[in-house]
Amino acid sequence: MSEVAPALLVVDDNEDNRFTLTERLKREGYGNVACASNGREALEMLATRSFDLVLLDITMPEMDGYQVLEHLKADTTLRNIPVVMISAVDEIDSVARCISLGAEDYLAKPFNAVLLRARVAACLEKKRLRDQEAVYTQQIENEKRRADELLYAILPAGAVRELKATNEVRPRRYNEVAVLFCDIVGFTAYCDENPPEKVVEDLQALIGEYERIVRQHGMEKIKTIGDAFMATAGLFDPMPDPVFASLRCGLAMVTASRCIEPKWEVRVGVHFGPVVAGIIGQRQLVFDLWGDTVNMASRIAAHASPGTVATSGATWHRIRERGRGRSLGFVEIKGKGRIELIECQELR
Repeated sequence: MSEVAPALLVVDDNEDNRFTLTERLKREGYGNVACASNGREALEMLATRSFDLVLLDITMPEMDGYQVLEHLKADTTLRNIPVVMISAVDEIDSVARCISLGAEDYLAKPFNAVLLRARVAACLEKKRLRDQEAVYTQQIENEKRRADELLYAILPAGAVRELKATNEVRPRRYNEVAVLFCDIVGFTAYCDENPPEKVVEDLQALIGEYERIVRQHGMEKIKTIGDAFMATAGLFDPMPDPVFASLRCGLAMVTASRCIEPKWEVRVGVHFGPVVAGIIGQRQLVFDLWGDTVNMASRIAAHASPGTVATSGATWHRIRERGRGRSLGFVEIKGKGRIELIECQELR
């Protein structure tokens, strides 16, 4: 495909000058040349058409070349169009003024064919390079935005902020974090009974709703593990009551799962305490949490009844005045012994 011919605009109140310059330009191979007989007409044309170069006479009635040039350079959509001033030999001081105002170059009358060819070609080449640079800059910005979107897709927002600010995410201990685990009841059997496309489609719809609910409650999704969903409150961003936010989020997730086909029942476990967090891997990075708090949240979810949110007695104690719960008694939790579990029935 051939390149589009550059569009040139000749602005001169003298008809003979316009004709002479236009013919010279056409002989140099520039066939896309338009003319304006005064500054106002030129600005009207520039507002409605795209030009690659303006050849502008200095001395014109009504609106001279200075005024046109000042208007062009003040307009953010027009300022990058190169302008070559057309001047008489005795107007060199005026040309210098125009160059200081932003003109690219000048041509003296009568027109010299060699200078015309060189200066027009140089200005168009500069314009081409500037346009190319703008395209490359936009491409870089688009790639940067896509990279950011990818980072936010695989890492929690807080980890992305730290990574962009310091070029790393330092592993550290967070002392007051609520960890939420949610898993689907009967998911393995569902996978065996349905085609993979339907399984993934239904799971994607549910996880997408969970992600919305987590954001709504000021929490952060950490990851999915099979059919299990893990989120935290108070990890990167301090919260006044991470336990309350997590329990309320869990109740919303239970409700959402019953409204989305195939209307699964889920179990949610919440526990509060310290965690260790960091990024693991050099390829296919994963942000993860470790520690007793994480294990407890997962095991509490496994002991919860379908369609309920459960937490430990110690965690419930933190919000006991703001909710109504039902004791599930003491259950044996691996590595912790017998722990009382509370089913969260209502929050106020």
